[in-house]
Amino acid sequence: MSEYIVPAGTRIGHVHLKVSDLERSLEFYCGVLGFQLTQRYGEDAAFISAGGYHHHLGLNQWQSKGSPPASGRSPGLFHAAILYETREQLHEAVKQVRHLIEGSADHGVSEAFYLSDPDGNGLELYWDKPESEWPRDEKNGLAMYTRPL
Repeated sequence: MSEYIVPAGTRIGHVHLKVSDLERSLEFYCGVLGFQLTQRYGEDAAFISAGGYHHHLGLNQWQSKGSPPASGRSPGLFHAAILYETREQLHEAVKQVRHLIEGSADHGVSEAFYLSDPDGNGLELYWDKPESEWPRDEKNGLAMYTRPL
């Protein structure tokens, strides 16, 4: 195992998804979830964001146009997580997609709702609780859990 430690300020950037129908995916991500289209990249790709960032999500059908969803038993992305700043923002988003919600959970450190996009890609909509509320074990290590929300 490497001795290198990723710096604390490092973040995961954007997610780029292969989709089977770009227009259908744009309708879902922009029309349902409320992201904004920032750029089309030819006829087969688009970039979308929240708040004018260059892109949080890339969508392309370069290799996947018209393809069926990947098997749930295949290796690949389990879900992409969309982090909201506050619990109130999360609940406003959930109101828009409540008919698509497949599950929810309290993880101790966060509250999350789960759904799938039109291609079966898993999505988590969540907010982080304040760090002072995160559950800890007897050695002050993180003690996350999954409980009903």
